[in-house]
Amino acid sequence: MNVPIKADIVIVGAGMVGSLLAAALKHLPLNIILIDPAVVTLPDVDAPFEPRVSALTRASQNVLTQVGAWELVTQYRHSPFTSMQVREEEGRGELQFKAQDIGEDYLGCLVENRVLQWALTTVAINADNVEFLAPEQLTQLERYPQHWRVTLASGKVIDTPLVVGADGAMSAVRKLSAITMETWDYQQQAIVCTVQTQKPHDSCARQVFLKTGPLAFLPLSKPDYCSIVWSAKDEQAKWLLSLSESDFKQELARAFGYELGEVLWCDQRYAFPLIARHAERYTLDGLALVGDAAHTIHPLAGQGVNLGFLDAAVLAEEIARGMARGLPIAHRQILQKYSLRRRHHNALMMHSMTALERLYAAKQPSLIMLRNEGVGFVNNQTWLKHFFEKQAMGLEGDLPQLAQNCSA
Repeated sequence: MNVPIKADIVIVGAGMVGSLLAAALKHLPLNIILIDPAVVTLPDVDAPFEPRVSALTRASQNVLTQVGAWELVTQYRHSPFTSMQVREEEGRGELQFKAQDIGEDYLGCLVENRVLQWALTTVAINADNVEFLAPEQLTQLERYPQHWRVTLASGKVIDTPLVVGADGAMSAVRKLSAITMETWDYQQQAIVCTVQTQKPHDSCARQVFLKTGPLAFLPLSKPDYCSIVWSAKDEQAKWLLSLSESDFKQELARAFGYELGEVLWCDQRYAFPLIARHAERYTLDGLALVGDAAHTIHPLAGQGVNLGFLDAAVLAEEIARGMARGLPIAHRQILQKYSLRRRHHNALMMHSMTALERLYAAKQPSLIMLRNEGVGFVNNQTWLKHFFEKQAMGLEGDLPQLAQNCSA
């Protein structure tokens, strides 16, 4: 066996959340090893829009700004949106949120995932206290009295008091540490692609609740280009994927009520199953889960990566606070505080999204009337609309310091 390397923290997974965690810890006197199966690549500015985009809240943008990643993001395509519209296929219920109503320039920003990935990983691996091992994979995880032993595919062995699993929904850290998951299969697929529309999007993020699931048009940096996310039951999704490009464009425009006119062009369609997962616990002795390794959520509110960014920011904050009090880096108090601050919040968001999806999927006349009346009530209550606008920006609740308002 190779002689073990010593590290203060091993972060398994250099995706957006794992890289953010490393970047958020770059000012602390720690020896951090960041592991990932892939190497970071520079985004191609001339490439077509990537189908996977993230709708970042202002809180997430604040975090990226304070770790130094946002200035890299803005070198590439990004699309701030100034308003949001939520409506349903049947009924008169429609909600509109505008940044100007609460004295803001915009509510959030659409960024392609590959741009976020590059910006965050670049900041992380350029930090003096971060060693980036890639391409590399975790193969074994063993618990010793005072540390974890991490074995990699290359044969390298690392001893560390703290392992962080940031390695996605199929997390090897979670599986090897025997943390179980609660799972909800929505029996839906999310179809994603980029489209060009007849009418400009006017920097508005739009979502319509169809009988078969929500359909979102998310504005991109070109005025007539959107990223779409169409959540549909498995059988309908299979049918939509089988359509010719011409037939799919017609069906998409019809489903959206021709709000942006005809769909003039679409690129390749991709689909992925919608399954919500939540880890029974976020921490063990000397181990923590963040991001999709701890939870995955229905995409109808676009909160997935935002929740992961808050996980990383809170864990970094609790580590820094614990070190300031003289606690060991993997002290139980540090990890318990992280878990307490994040697990309940994420569970509440997950259950809220499940309840919302079921409410809008319901076909009973009484529930349709309830939705319409509820939307009408919110529209007529300025204070309530402002509350939801702040929620959409991610600026409410127990925010870590990195996520609080800063000059961006």
